[in-house]
Amino acid sequence: MQPRNMSMSGVVDLAAVKAAGEAKAKAEQARAQAARTGGAGAVTPAALVIDVDEAGFERDVLQRSAEVPVVIDFWAEWCEPCKQLGPLLERLAVEYNGRFLLAKVDVDANQMLMQQFGIQGIPAVFAVVAGQALPLFQGAAPEAQIRETLDQLIQVGEQRFGLTGITVDPDAPADAAPAEVPAGPYDALLEAAASALDANDFGGAVQAYKNVLTDDPGNPEAKLGLAQAELLGRVQSMDPAAVRKEAAEKPDDVNAQIAAADLDLVGGHVEDAFGRLVEAVRRTTGDERNTARLRLLELFEVIGPEDPRVTAARTALARVLF
Repeated sequence: MQPRNMSMSGVVDLAAVKAAGEAKAKAEQARAQAARTGGAGAVTPAALVIDVDEAGFERDVLQRSAEVPVVIDFWAEWCEPCKQLGPLLERLAVEYNGRFLLAKVDVDANQMLMQQFGIQGIPAVFAVVAGQALPLFQGAAPEAQIRETLDQLIQVGEQRFGLTGITVDPDAPADAAPAEVPAGPYDALLEAAASALDANDFGGAVQAYKNVLTDDPGNPEAKLGLAQAELLGRVQSMDPAAVRKEAAEKPDDVNAQIAAADLDLVGGHVEDAFGRLVEAVRRTTGDERNTARLRLLELFEVIGPEDPRVTAARTALARVLF
């Protein structure tokens, strides 16, 4: 699965789980202590989704991560993609029946947590397993990708740390669980586009996203996916060494700078890509300037309008244009 943000992985990297032995020991000690004191007992489905703030982070996330993987959803009220991702994660938390706990963090009210996790754009999803933090993905990812990521996360928790999850009370009232998110009219097309991306069929993904946008021009997932598929299609046949050599030798060649900027973004060097194209706009006029400007706007779509790096680059672009 291609990640929504080119600098973040959409799957769990097992090598990123540091000090596994020590963390497992701490988890086992915590479970032993819980057993001696009677344990936390079963919870209702509604208790699988919790709001967390800075004051309760130690108790609600770090300590709970010794018995169950805790998935953290960093969100904000003004973030439109968050309004799609949040309900989906809540539904999955209930469906997975205690195999992970979902902790929701409002970044506007918890700036310190946002800084500690190095969040540069939202929605951003992390996990804490036996006290160890793992980045999962950023952006409103497709449900299939999210399920794959959660399955790998749960596997890490079970195999590395012996986390078996928490018991859910089967007699809890049905209305205690978050309401299911109804399937939207474009789910099939968006899933087809995601499958095409998985198969490196970037042309097919582009067409599938365009089909959605024909009927719903403002669909945020389709806009983001289209920008990403077009970018990946452009860099697929590039020779990175040759592209970078040409860009270094021809600083005034707009096409050379555009190609290098595409590579920068795919490689996770977001600010380098934006800076390169802002500079290309500054150095050029007429059609060349407009070509560089339009490509920069396309790359903004890949990262997402709410990302602070996009905001900074828009300001820099405005300075050189006006």
